[in-house]
Formats: sequence, C-alpha cells, structure tokens
Amino acid sequence: MKIIAYIGASILILFGVLFILSAFSPQGQVSNLIVGIILVIIAFVIIFFVTRKKIVDSNTTNVTLNIDLPGNVSLESLKCSYCGGALTKDSISMVNGAPMVTCPYCDSTYQLTEEPKW
Repeated sequence: MKIIAYIGASILILFGVLFILSAFSPQGQVSNLIVGIILVIIAFVIIFFVTRKKIVDSNTTNVTLNIDLPGNVSLESLKCSYCGGALTKDSISMVNGAPMVTCPYCDSTYQLTEEPKW
C-alpha cells in the first residue's frame, strides 16, 4: 500500500511541476499555476501521511530467553569482580549461548562460569 501511495504522489508531483512550468510559458495562465501548486501540495500530504502511519507487522515474534543456572544463585550476592559493584538481573545477558555480565559501574564484561559441585 505504501508503494502505491509513493507512486501516486510522484505522479502528482510530476504533473504539478508540469502545470507550474506551463504557467510561465507565453500562453500560460494563472490557473495552471494554481492547479500545479495544489497537485504538489496534495502529493506532499500523501507522503506525510504514509510516512507517519505505523504499521504493526503481525509476523513479528518475541523470543524470551530464560537463564536456568543450576545450583543456588543469589542475584543479591553477585558483585563485579573488577570494581566490586552490585550486579542485578539486568546486568546478565546471553551472548553466543554463554551468560555474560556487564557491570553498570565500570562497564567491564565477563562470562559467568560455574564451579563444579563435586
């Protein structure tokens, strides 16, 4: 639908410019100038509304990734290994399948590793 609107707007701009140019010919009339300006304005209004319209794509898929760490992990006790700043659940993200931590204080990034339980 957007493509059709853009094509229609470009055709209106083309004819509008032609009408405006014909107004400056020796046989030109003021009505040609008015019609040309109206056509160009209509074209820009169409472009304005097409670009402002938000289209919701029904094919979008939200992916939720839950990190399941074995063992007892307390987020309140996680501290940055470089600066000692407290880390929250927002500091943990998955990068290439590995849990990574980014410190909000010193911006250091490192991978979470789990020590063996045995």
